[in-house]
Amino acid sequence: MSEALIILAAGRGSRMQSDLPKVLHKVAGAPLITHCLLAARALDPERTVVVTGHGADMVQAELADEDGIAFALQAEQLGTAHAVLQARDALAGFDGNVTVLYGDTPFIGADTLQAMQAARATADVVVLGFEAADPARYGRLVTQGDDLLRIVEYKDANEDERAITLCNSGVLSAQGTLLFDLLANVGCDNAAGEYYLPDIIAIARARGLRVGFVRCAEAETLGVNSRADLAAAEAAFQARARAELLDQGVTMTAPDTVFLSFDTVIGRDCVIEPNVIFGPGATVESGAHIRAFSHIEGAHVSDGAVVGPYARLRPGAELAAGVHIGNFVEVKNAILDEGVKANHLAYIGDAQIGARSNIGAGTITCNYDGFLKHKTTIGADAFIGSNTMLVAPVTLGAGVTTGSGSVITQDVPDDALALGRARQENKPGLARKLRDMLRAKKEQMKKGA
Repeated sequence: MSEALIILAAGRGSRMQSDLPKVLHKVAGAPLITHCLLAARALDPERTVVVTGHGADMVQAELADEDGIAFALQAEQLGTAHAVLQARDALAGFDGNVTVLYGDTPFIGADTLQAMQAARATADVVVLGFEAADPARYGRLVTQGDDLLRIVEYKDANEDERAITLCNSGVLSAQGTLLFDLLANVGCDNAAGEYYLPDIIAIARARGLRVGFVRCAEAETLGVNSRADLAAAEAAFQARARAELLDQGVTMTAPDTVFLSFDTVIGRDCVIEPNVIFGPGATVESGAHIRAFSHIEGAHVSDGAVVGPYARLRPGAELAAGVHIGNFVEVKNAILDEGVKANHLAYIGDAQIGARSNIGAGTITCNYDGFLKHKTTIGADAFIGSNTMLVAPVTLGAGVTTGSGSVITQDVPDDALALGRARQENKPGLARKLRDMLRAKKEQMKKGA
């Protein structure tokens, strides 16, 4: 069965107190709508239509690199049925199944969407429901066997219907032509004067069509309408992601203090110490050790490497097996070959460091001239003395040693010792004379005051 998606992203979300469209607020380093799109890949959709409203230009810009997405604008906020109708032109000629999702509901799982897809084989319309611990004011699904008879809003429900705990998520699937035909018959005879998507269920049943339903966990239907909801969604994601890593053989000594991104990959037998943050694009291979208070984003850490404590790996950092990155070392857009060590207080940016080289404390690759970035290349088995400034572009050969405090501005051949510092001079007694002069000046200033 061919599949298309309609993702509603038009809600203003005024409770967010933000100029940013609600669906662009982030959980685990990715916008809410990105989580929705990632899960929907399980359906292998031929077409995807995102219905925008407030901040449409920002939503389109965020999704500009996503293949196969069309956009439809809901200029007036006239309800969910009206929002879905805005996608009709973008899906003209499509006769497959259409699933309606919400860009502010990030956690509906791939398995759940596939279950809905399978249920469509025997039902004209399929609705996603969830068992609510506290049904509160959710719409209730009134069912009989595998059939959904109707959706009853809380305000319209009788005592027995309010006792139902199976609630409406708003997510549904139907054949595309049928869906838009049903939507065209939805009225707005309600207090808000809006067109509601759940109304298509009664219309379908009145035509003798079969409406089915699928259950999912309540956690999957968590919607984000406020900053408090956003924090709850972040907490839910982190709790689930941490539990999955522990099950996969990752050691976390204080898991509640480790923060992961939507795409973090960590191999088995890794050790993650407390207060580590993984930004988007971080991959850590099996057996690596990430020590406390480190931050890793857009970086790859190979097996047996040690990072931290208090280290920062920025995008483009590539650490080979057995690399040691120590406290207060920052690596950006640099490849460190096997066994490289930079154990203290260094900045390595736009660089290639050869195997087994040692980068001394205080070393900096001076990669930026105010306009352009330049590369530093260091060969294998080099020893870079403490407080060396490597002014890029510069190449140091294999086996090179630099003297501590050197400023290296020219290429250094293999096995050479490079010294780039001023000659030391000692001035006997001058320190005492300088102290006496400054002391006298300070006393004179006190008397003047």
